[in-house]
Amino acid sequence: MRTSLSHRYLTVGAGALVLALVQPGTARAGEPVPPPSGIRTAADVRGLDVSSHQGEVDWPAVAAAGASFAYVKATEGLTYKNPYFAQQYNGSAAAGLVRGAYHFARPDNSGGAAQADNFVDSGGTWTADGKTLPGALDIEHHPVPGAPVCYSLGQGAMVDWISAFVERYHERTGRYPAIYTTTDWWSQCTGNSAAFAAKSPLWIANYNGTPAPLPKGWSAHTVWQHARSGTFPGDQNVFNGSLEDLRTFAKRDYTPPPTVAWPIVKQGQKGPHVTAAQYLLNARGAALEVDGAFGGATRAAVVAFQEANGLGADGIIGPKTWQALITTVRSGSGGDAVRAAQSLLNSHGATLQVDGLFGAGTRDAAVSFQKSRNLTPDGIVGPHTWQALLS
Repeated sequence: MRTSLSHRYLTVGAGALVLALVQPGTARAGEPVPPPSGIRTAADVRGLDVSSHQGEVDWPAVAAAGASFAYVKATEGLTYKNPYFAQQYNGSAAAGLVRGAYHFARPDNSGGAAQADNFVDSGGTWTADGKTLPGALDIEHHPVPGAPVCYSLGQGAMVDWISAFVERYHERTGRYPAIYTTTDWWSQCTGNSAAFAAKSPLWIANYNGTPAPLPKGWSAHTVWQHARSGTFPGDQNVFNGSLEDLRTFAKRDYTPPPTVAWPIVKQGQKGPHVTAAQYLLNARGAALEVDGAFGGATRAAVVAFQEANGLGADGIIGPKTWQALITTVRSGSGGDAVRAAQSLLNSHGATLQVDGLFGAGTRDAAVSFQKSRNLTPDGIVGPHTWQALLS
């Protein structure tokens, strides 16, 4: 969730989305892994979101930092308009960013169609000029502390409200709006409805190191809000695709690649994920027998690693622990991290000797795997390749 200042009270809203194109730098073995790595693309299209809470934004500075586009909060409910909308919306465009607008839903004070009209009439429209993103509906927890999370609507009534907004927006603009939400709210307040997955792009908020799990019906997200703070002012986001894909999304419907999630590995499990984890733990100083079985010793090693790295010490290897464990390996690298990569490549069809030496055979196997997953075929096992190997 995000905080944005409304005309009467402090709300928790979607803010505006600004995604920055960052050319990928490949960390060498032992270097920190740049977060997030939940998207399989040749270059992460990354950024931030702002609203009236951020006030006037220095868009030239944002553009100079590599931003590619912005979503700007336009409206909330039936009457509220962002007082900084013109500066944020027009300023981002003037700085060369592709821009769009979003509406914070208030199902408790008026109907969906009426709020869609207010949104469109207040700057939330869309045109196929290649510079304007489809509008977004931010539908999430009630912004007023103590108020009903689902705005006093039943699940069926909430689905009807969203449908009224989505259909009216489509009627007015020719595009279906993106939907910003969290999986927990969507499940609780819509009954995990799949009614909109074939129409509206998904803008998912999840701060656990991966965009998954997604609400029912969506096999892929288009935008992932992964942190409340970071490089840019406001919340941090990643677009699921390339810069070219972003431009496509601005012009017409866009189908993002399926969402890739880090696996959850815990005591009692067996298999290649456990084998890789044991090798990676050994690369970080453990002394485990690598047998592919997650027993008490492996759990103790995971807890020790988590405690040493400021992670939740629950003994379960989830997204954040994986991202702390992995290290980039390439030609010339050696050791247990290479063994982890070799064992995973073998689980995907390679026939490597798991010897901990990153030679020509391992590089060729990595290139072949990367090509099969539409990754940059550079033969380097970095964050995206690790995640694909573990998916």
